[in-house]
Amino acid sequence: MASYLLIESRDPFDGGDVLQNYDLASNLKKRGNDVTLFLVQNGVVPARPCMHSERLSQLAKEEVTVLADSFSLRERAIDAGALASGVKASELDVVVDAMAAGHKTIWS
Repeated sequence: MASYLLIESRDPFDGGDVLQNYDLASNLKKRGNDVTLFLVQNGVVPARPCMHSERLSQLAKEEVTVLADSFSLRERAIDAGALASGVKASELDVVVDAMAAGHKTIWS
């Protein structure tokens, strides 16, 4: 079992590639890997309840860890206490720690 850190900096309202990355997270998890999806910059936009947040909640139900960068949330006036189900606010140090631990990292 490998550990993956997928970092998503884009918003699915801007293009379909983001949804493909959500599918990648799901598929990696289904293959028995440990998967964290870290949302940063505009990637945090669907962390608030909206049409795309349901997909993030589904990933969390599949046991993908879904985290939203606290700084990015604050910069976009998104309340960390009102995130979609299964999405948790987190600090950027999670990324540094995962990379230092050797997690396979994909940034998009």
